[in-house]
Amino acid sequence: MKPSASTSFCGELVGTFLLVFFGCGSVAAAVATGAQVGLFQVAIVWGFGLTIAILLTSKASGAHLNPAMTIAFALVRGFPWSRAGLYIAAQFSGAFIAAVTLYALFGGAIELFELQNGIDRGGPGSEASAMIFGEFYPNPSGEPIGAFARIHITGTHAFLAEFVGTALLAFAVFGLTDPRNSDTLPRYAPFGIGATLTALISLLAPISMAGFNPARDFAPRLFSSLAGWGSVPFDVNGIGWLTVYIAAPIGGAIAGALLQKILLSNRYGQ
Repeated sequence: MKPSASTSFCGELVGTFLLVFFGCGSVAAAVATGAQVGLFQVAIVWGFGLTIAILLTSKASGAHLNPAMTIAFALVRGFPWSRAGLYIAAQFSGAFIAAVTLYALFGGAIELFELQNGIDRGGPGSEASAMIFGEFYPNPSGEPIGAFARIHITGTHAFLAEFVGTALLAFAVFGLTDPRNSDTLPRYAPFGIGATLTALISLLAPISMAGFNPARDFAPRLFSSLAGWGSVPFDVNGIGWLTVYIAAPIGGAIAGALLQKILLSNRYGQ
């Protein structure tokens, strides 16, 4: 039986909350406390977080957990547009609640990090701590983004990283969940998708922080603006917050879903 609208909404809200809580939580722990050592430790927490979220919420909503994936499912696999808006609203809500929760947990550690490193929240260079919530390019890695880094890692590089990364993630999502793909057992899909996210973050996070998810980026970014960082989350990369972290993932998800459909259509002559 098809889940009710309220069940689906709750599934997407809770699932996206879990994804962002684990993922951004690993970034918070790495930046503010130095708990994680190296990019892979952050990446694998993101991967585990996605796997856990899918396992716990897939029966309620299908576990899209990403507006870009919901749009791709609607365009490529016939997911009803009448529910797409509901899913996207739930995803942004879950991500925002996760950001609030993480700030309640890590707020003191973030303030200490800023004091120890001479960071004036809301001032120039405070993307060093704002990166716990929203994303920036090139990856600040807990420090202000230098002019030299901006010259060599541009908005074009970041757009491509988000587009290609989301396309490959969508290719995995659509391939691992396609009933025609008899070589893949559905119960393994959450683990394959989580592993794909881990690998992509490990490769692309140095360029764009590897978000691949408009809800994961915009909702925590908005929260950080309200929590004292002011205009910094929206000014550091100019219009990049929209083009790189919202438009590129949506385009990439559609491209990856279409590629998977074309490959299987050619295979089965459909």
